[in-house]
Amino acid sequence: MGDTFQRLFMMAETEVLPLNEQAARGEVRAPERSQFAHLLAHFLERFFHHETASPEGDAKSRLVLIACSAGLPPFVVSLYLWPVYHPLWPPGAGRPPYWLQVNHHFFFVVYAFVSMGIASVFEWDLFFPDLLDLFVLGPLPIAEGRIFRARVAAIAVFVGGFLFDANFLPPLVLPAATDPPNLMRFLAGHVLAVLGSAFFAAAFILALQSVLLAAFGERLFRKFSLAAQGFAIAALLVLLLLFPVYSGVVPALLQTGSVYALAIPPFWFLGIYQRLLDGASALPIYTHLAEIGCAATLIATLLVVLAYPFAYKRQVRQLIEGPGAKSARRHAGLPFDWLLHLTFVRSPVRRAVFHFIGQTIARVPRYRIYLVLYGGVGLSVVVATVLRFTSEHGAVRMAVSGEGTRAAVGIVAFWTIAGLRISFVSPGNRLGSWIFRIVHGKPAPFHAAIEQLLAAKVWVLLAAMAVTFSALAVFHAISPPELLIRPAVAAQCLVAAGMCLLLNDIFFLNVREIAFTGERPPGESNFAFTVWKYLLVIPVVSGFPVAAEPWIEQSRWNFIVATAGFALAHLFLRELHRHMTQKHSDSRALEDDEEEFPLRLGLRY
Repeated sequence: MGDTFQRLFMMAETEVLPLNEQAARGEVRAPERSQFAHLLAHFLERFFHHETASPEGDAKSRLVLIACSAGLPPFVVSLYLWPVYHPLWPPGAGRPPYWLQVNHHFFFVVYAFVSMGIASVFEWDLFFPDLLDLFVLGPLPIAEGRIFRARVAAIAVFVGGFLFDANFLPPLVLPAATDPPNLMRFLAGHVLAVLGSAFFAAAFILALQSVLLAAFGERLFRKFSLAAQGFAIAALLVLLLLFPVYSGVVPALLQTGSVYALAIPPFWFLGIYQRLLDGASALPIYTHLAEIGCAATLIATLLVVLAYPFAYKRQVRQLIEGPGAKSARRHAGLPFDWLLHLTFVRSPVRRAVFHFIGQTIARVPRYRIYLVLYGGVGLSVVVATVLRFTSEHGAVRMAVSGEGTRAAVGIVAFWTIAGLRISFVSPGNRLGSWIFRIVHGKPAPFHAAIEQLLAAKVWVLLAAMAVTFSALAVFHAISPPELLIRPAVAAQCLVAAGMCLLLNDIFFLNVREIAFTGERPPGESNFAFTVWKYLLVIPVVSGFPVAAEPWIEQSRWNFIVATAGFALAHLFLRELHRHMTQKHSDSRALEDDEEEFPLRLGLRY
């Protein structure tokens, strides 16, 4: 018995055996794994190693870090609830009001719904087979049914693992933080509501994708797949970012039985939460919402069970058949290209890089999904900035904030340029720069390098201008009257153009490679530090228009001064960029056996 315990629970034996006794035991063999187990491990590995997440193969650590980090926000909120339920002042203060407690419960339901929904949308393309699966697994002697079951099992493991990672910490501290009157009811309500909300989000995303693929097929589905992903991410983030805004009207929505409460899924699972917690004394609306939540979860699950096999089969068939014949090159953009060649991209080098960027973004899904993700985040931040909710006589009203529309211009420009930059510096196609190395060498001469880099900045500036001024036109349709007068419109246009120009200069100040051909810098990037930088910059880019536009509107002289300020800042950043590019171009290229670190010290082998 002791030997058995030792073999099961000890990492190594306590004594070193003689060599002849070890040899008598025979060869140590690893346990054999079934074909299904290998397929399951393969599909799970692909959830973490795929080109959308990272072409360099570091996505596994990054996504595991994100999955574990997903559990920190509700855990931190749980810790901060302790002083709310145990106030030190005034002495003898009791529990917070009932509706405040409901809002606390609602946050955990909303967060679980949003986090699981975003994770499902991010892994959207991995839920179904692709060409890589077809080429690698197709020729192998593996039954199609076994491959299908392994993929379904991998999806279930992925969803279950994320459910656990994102939600297991709060129940450990919430009982002590909130002191619920009935601990078992509280834990049952919290766990079932949170897990149900997250599970419904995953089931709904998978059911939606399955139904669309089964109905339209892979070719037509791909045409609006990215737009659907961007809209889903934006809607989910809006739901989370607007929580501090609409949490004040939650009592009115529940007491009046508003259609918003009946139509928004997290409210359904809040009904489950409160119905289990309050028992028979719960409001009737909670029972109705709980019934809707249970029925919706069952329907979404049934849709997945019924539609997924058909969508899977149709996907495999269309992958085997291949894409249909493509239409001839469209000539609608030729006048626009001709105008660009006369103005912004006159030199041949700049034209080559400019069109290389446009064609790469149009053909490589990895870069488009980066833009969709950043666009979804930016749209959610804009909506959270612009919209305000009020409750009057039991009715919920939605209003547009004047300061929010001013701030939204800077937010749109920031997220557009940030998304383009992260796409341009992606190292996925760095071997594509071979043609530029042959023509100019590495590093390129200064005149060629500056032309190459200016082409990318021109591309980003035109795209940012188009997106920002389109958003500005939309804002004018909903803005308050005081923002529609001529001085206000002129100030908004000036600030929009100036911020696009300066943000473009700032974001591409340290970029030294042609778009999509750069190499990953040495060392691992700090994901938390990157997020922290964004959190510090967003208040600046959103607060600048709010502070500058009213001052610019006051007089024409202020308008002229602001224009000059933007121009001088642009000239300074441009000269700084030229100086840094000159220094980079003058440096000698590394040989195959050289390392960068000694060269930083002024040494060479």
